[in-house]
Amino acid sequence: PEEPAFARRIDPAREPGLSPEQRRLMAQVEYAQRQRALQRRLRSRNVLLALGIGAVTFGIYGYTFYSVSQERFLDELEQEAEAARARA
Repeated sequence: PEEPAFARRIDPAREPGLSPEQRRLMAQVEYAQRQRALQRRLRSRNVLLALGIGAVTFGIYGYTFYSVSQERFLDELEQEAEAARARA
């Protein structure tokens, strides 16, 4: 099956009517497009990594505060229990 003309990929090395300068410019454009695609992909990965690290950090931070607040609550219960034992 023949590809439509608008979607046909051309190989600059085999295209008959291109000058060496045109081939060089086409190679530069293709390289720039590959670099942009790579940057987009890396940027999205970096954002996901930053969100993951942030979530873990805030989780540890929240758990630490939760644990400390529970310890104070238990200390208050122990003080009340000791006061009740002293009264009895």
